[in-house]
Amino acid sequence: MDKIAVLIPCYNEEKTIEKVVDDFKQALPEAKIYVYNNNSSDDTAKKAQQAGALVRNEYMQGKGNVIRRMFREIDAQCYIMVDGDDTYPAENAREMADLVLQKNVDMVVGDRLSSTYFTENKRPFHNFGNSFVRSSINFLFKNNIKDIMTGYRAFSYEFVKTFPVLSKGFEIETEMSIHAIDKNMQIENVVIDYRDRPAGSESKLNTYSDGMRVLKTIARLYRIYAPVKFFGLISLLLALISLAFFWPVFVGYLQQGTVQKFPTLIVCGFTMIAAIQSFFAGLQLQSAVQKNRQDFEMNLNRVADEKKHLLQTQE
Repeated sequence: MDKIAVLIPCYNEEKTIEKVVDDFKQALPEAKIYVYNNNSSDDTAKKAQQAGALVRNEYMQGKGNVIRRMFREIDAQCYIMVDGDDTYPAENAREMADLVLQKNVDMVVGDRLSSTYFTENKRPFHNFGNSFVRSSINFLFKNNIKDIMTGYRAFSYEFVKTFPVLSKGFEIETEMSIHAIDKNMQIENVVIDYRDRPAGSESKLNTYSDGMRVLKTIARLYRIYAPVKFFGLISLLLALISLAFFWPVFVGYLQQGTVQKFPTLIVCGFTMIAAIQSFFAGLQLQSAVQKNRQDFEMNLNRVADEKKHLLQTQE
């Protein structure tokens, strides 16, 4: 088991990967640095190897697929995940690693949004999207993570080995954040100085298509992790629609003694039934969520025992 493993997912980062590897070797000389090449068409893998990194390949395209492979293959007391585009400073890696190793933090978030991100990033829709996603998740899940979409994080062994990677692409960071919140894991924020990509290096993130995937991920995970709230909102909406259309029919009945709009009355009835069904579906699914949390705690204990065994074996 490594003490610190630096994980760098890469796709066509030949212009920056050598510098990133060198920076983290200087910041964390005891760490092992892994570069996972994701079907790059340039010399990313070659330059990473020349810089002294351990290079492995993931042939399923997408950042989420790369991280799934990384988390499955590598055992470490502390994991540092960083992009290979040289936008995140290695100088903060020691502080982030110490929070995991010394204070048992499960996830450390490299917070760009509280420092230089909005001045360094030249893509205004990215700025808006990051702020919107952060506000949405903190509102829906009642937390205070400062930067949801950052690619610079540190993790404990327990987090990595209990995190179910479901996303395939850039929405993986959103999934990590919500998982940590829902499972009551210890989260800390470390403010970092973000710098924009150097000339000639291009972002792989598509503002619109990847932005929509992130929003869909938030909605999906809110349905999964908070079903009573998700289906409760649907139930409330349906009930309000039903009552809004029912009220004129009811007033007409009181005034004239007869129902003038039977089709409207029937649709209102079915809509109210759907509202009631949605409410009870949320209650039933909430019971399953509670059982899942109980099972997760038991699995967390098992993973902690595995970590102790690995450390004893290493000694």
